Amino acid sequence: MLEVEHLDVDYRGVVAVEDVSFRITPGQMIGIIGPNGAGKSTLVKAILGLIPVANGIIRFRNGLIKKQLNAIAYVPQRTQVDWDYPITVLSVVMMARTARTGWFRQPNRKSKEIVKFALERVGMWEFRSRQIGELSGGQQQRVFLARALAQQADLFFFDEPFVGIDRTTEDIMFDVFHELKREGKILILITHDLGETLTKCDSLLLLNKHIIADGSIKEVATTENLQRAYGNNLLFLNREHKSA
Repeated sequence: MLEVEHLDVDYRGVVAVEDVSFRITPGQMIGIIGPNGAGKSTLVKAILGLIPVANGIIRFRNGLIKKQLNAIAYVPQRTQVDWDYPITVLSVVMMARTARTGWFRQPNRKSKEIVKFALERVGMWEFRSRQIGELSGGQQQRVFLARALAQQADLFFFDEPFVGIDRTTEDIMFDVFHELKREGKILILITHDLGETLTKCDSLLLLNKHIIADGSIKEVATTENLQRAYGNNLLFLNREHKSA
């Protein structure tokens, strides 16, 4: 179980996340929604220990999460990745095994098998020798999903995973997500899509600095709750914003 209790995050003197508490059990896929600047990415980065926390407790599997980072996979927004960096698809995914094999050691046979399986699982093994910058947006996202799988994590965070991808990639990603749920993994998705994507989630967390609502899509995605979160900027995003 992932437990977050009374989490506060201050960013340069401004409250970014305030008194956030929630629990997620294994085999669940949770969607975090809210307007730009609501603190969605900040919340995830705080949980991961990438930014300091002003107050609160974060536990995973009844222990402090900062001592279990090897069991956690994080796929950032594609805009945060340097796609011009000269590295192959295989090398990107193999990076997930570094913590287990060591920085200056060659990957062992087991790691090579795990990486191959991960790339095959997302349909990218045949592209293993390509430079990452030569791929389409959807293919790049599949490579980073493969890297998360190769880490063999139990807790997965995906920040805007469906932006700029094709329908084939989206279908593959949801298939993998369902497999991970069956394996008892926890998945947390940050998304701006207030359409079909939300129906795939087991529950939602509507955030705007603090939690506006959490629960099923029926309980959370009400006109009243969305109006409280988005105000006059309420936008319903759909697949027309996505491209291959």
